[in-house]
Amino acid sequence: MKTIDAPPAPGANARAAAEMAVRASYGRLVAILAARSRNIAAAEDALADALAAALLRWPEDGVPDRPEAWLLVAARRRLGQAARHNRVHEAAAAEIRLLVDTMTETDPAAIPDERLKLMFVCAHPAIEPAAQAPLMLQSVLGLDAARIAASFLTSPAAMSQRLVRAKARIREAGLAFEVPGRDELAGRLDAVLSAVYAAYGTGWDGAFGDDPRRAGLAEEAIWLGRLIVGLAGPQPEALGLLALMLASEARRPARRDAAGRFVALADQHPALWDGLLIDEAEDLLRRAATFGRPGRFQIEACIQSVHLSRRLTGRTDWTALAGFYDLLVTLAPTVGNRVARAAAIAEADGPAAGLAVLDALAAAADAYQPYWATRAHLLARSGQPAEAAASFLRAAGMAEDPALRSYLLGRAATLAS
Repeated sequence: MKTIDAPPAPGANARAAAEMAVRASYGRLVAILAARSRNIAAAEDALADALAAALLRWPEDGVPDRPEAWLLVAARRRLGQAARHNRVHEAAAAEIRLLVDTMTETDPAAIPDERLKLMFVCAHPAIEPAAQAPLMLQSVLGLDAARIAASFLTSPAAMSQRLVRAKARIREAGLAFEVPGRDELAGRLDAVLSAVYAAYGTGWDGAFGDDPRRAGLAEEAIWLGRLIVGLAGPQPEALGLLALMLASEARRPARRDAAGRFVALADQHPALWDGLLIDEAEDLLRRAATFGRPGRFQIEACIQSVHLSRRLTGRTDWTALAGFYDLLVTLAPTVGNRVARAAAIAEADGPAAGLAVLDALAAAADAYQPYWATRAHLLARSGQPAEAAASFLRAAGMAEDPALRSYLLGRAATLAS
């Protein structure tokens, strides 16, 4: 018998609309709010209060035509109230005047570059370098400290303290919300690009998961990448980063099969890769190469290009990949890059060579899921099924993506049987 789903309750619709508005516009709203007060923490608190007010009002009054504008006005009102509580300070009175002056600016889309301005503020030389990219991820893209800490392989408590100090520094120093001139741009661009790439990586990892905070994050990162290329002009690493993200994005349709199961890169069908994105990525990479200044993101884009060339050649040039990874780790010796280099070396020179590289990384990569997945794969190829199964189980225990976890558990079960 055909069943008819009950319509969602009005309150559920209002909650969904409010959460969607915040998720889609978190960074832009925080950037607009903080641009006036130069207080990121206060802007985030005000936006949280506005969301709470929306959850109370919208079920009764209905969802407004422009939810983002409603949230912005409510958050500004909250900021004004907070400032009035501190009116003993002359600076607070001035802040109130500024807020009142801006109460009529209710269209968040009217200031499209505010997010980018906030990112360059976060990359200011006065901010601790280790806090710059995490601060952008939280303030502009709305990631919480725990998620950011996982990306930077540190504890949530340590990351929270780092973020609090950075926000206080912006407030105390009164750092200007503006895109720096060309003479200052180069000094801040690397940190901005790193944050955008970290956001893309977080969205890529969570693209098929059930965490709504990561929904659309990869697309948001690509949008920011395009904005930076347009704003910063001919910067090879900005071109390289955009090429890298587009090349990675081109493989998205092949990352799951029709049943939603995880498909490893080696098993992906190249016909499913997005040819238009690949062509755009290759064009950007060629433009970047004309500058003769190779950098981390250009090299990573080259690595993606080698993988994607399989759609034309039917094979992967692992020797070329190993060479690119050798160069990459000299510029960016991250745990992730070193593990990926081990995988490429294993394909080019045999699993024993890859395992030797992994053995040298054991202490640094113990909490890194891809390390255990790569190790398991190479142990299996080396004829060590029991050790491989144990490593697959350990990798599965760290996997947040249910489909990836199921894939890893399946590999472990096959080896154990």
